[in-house]
Amino acid sequence: MSAIVIDGKAAAAALREEARQRTERLKERGVTPCLAVILVGEDPASLSYVTAKQKALAAAGMEGRDIRLSETTTEAQLLSLIASINADKSVHGILVQLPLPAHIREEAVITAIEPGKDVDCFHPVNVGKLLLGRPGFLPCTPHGVLDLLKGQNIPTKGAHAVVVGRSNIVGKPLAVLLARRELNATVTLCHTGTKDLPFHTRQADILIAAAGTPGLIKKDMIKKGAAVIDVGVNRVADTSARGYHLAGDVDFDGAAEAAGWITPVPGGVGPMTIAMLMRNVAQAAEERGGANGD
Repeated sequence: MSAIVIDGKAAAAALREEARQRTERLKERGVTPCLAVILVGEDPASLSYVTAKQKALAAAGMEGRDIRLSETTTEAQLLSLIASINADKSVHGILVQLPLPAHIREEAVITAIEPGKDVDCFHPVNVGKLLLGRPGFLPCTPHGVLDLLKGQNIPTKGAHAVVVGRSNIVGKPLAVLLARRELNATVTLCHTGTKDLPFHTRQADILIAAAGTPGLIKKDMIKKGAAVIDVGVNRVADTSARGYHLAGDVDFDGAAEAAGWITPVPGGVGPMTIAMLMRNVAQAAEERGGANGD
């Protein structure tokens, strides 16, 4: 292995400490940052994510409102709940854990959240601000990726960044952020319709894998010395007591022989996502929270 392994846990710990300090300053003004987390149903992965978020909120000194709803909750009931939280001035952020049950439209739920409380940056208004380069929340996982690049002094200006995956949560916003003037990368966005994917990935100074396909990126698809950021978190069945292990979109052992920098899974981008969520909650409280909570 020749690549520098980027420690996402250490970078996330620094961000969480920053969020804790911002929270202390807010509390001195009588404002406690508050995030309402809504979980519909009992999807095991979602339960795990929600638990991790609640622990992070507590560690930062923030208030976490843990709202659990049954699988049979109707769309109308969920939208009514969101409307009531929108109106609650003591709540600064709202997060609805995805995926939702099939009978509830994800688009309707995301659009119902007040943009100023949309700390996930999924609302069309916030996505529009992102595209236009206007101030606002940044999506947590893409922001975490950029922070890891910055922390390693990996240059983006003039670099060729290749993003594999075009999801609304990671791929698309990450491509937009990398192309901003302050980062100034040249960006290629690849996806399932891309012909000859290895040709494109071998051009990358910065290669970001966010396709949701375990082991997609192999050693021979990587330019020597490139920064390889693995956003994939895939559950792969095995014979362990747990019944699965987590794997990224990158074949780590092989890729580490070619890359200059690489993130592991787990312990790379994953911890950054929740850390950036804490940053967004602190930002929301700072922007919306006066001394009296309004």
